[in-house]
Amino acid sequence: MSAEDLEQYESDLELQLYREYKDVVGIFTYAVETERRFYLCNAVDLKVRTEGGDVYYEVSMGDAWVWDMYRPARFVKSAKVLTFRDVSIEEIAHSDLKVPENL
Repeated sequence: MSAEDLEQYESDLELQLYREYKDVVGIFTYAVETERRFYLCNAVDLKVRTEGGDVYYEVSMGDAWVWDMYRPARFVKSAKVLTFRDVSIEEIAHSDLKVPENL
């Protein structure tokens, strides 16, 4: 497989993932972003933890969808993330959600 073939393959995967995102975003309440992943979920709980003077975040999600093009199954019943980095949690405003149809 050439580098060009690999690039085309990854571009196709990314486009399939975006199309799946368009199809499922309307059934979720929250968008959660960490330094490694992007999630859609219907339940989210953020806890700030400290251990040995270090602060980290524990994010628990229920009924989630994971943005990861290499995952065969992106829907998960629950997910937990531990991170020392920033976490962004946003409630999805469905009335404002307009995904362009021509993409």
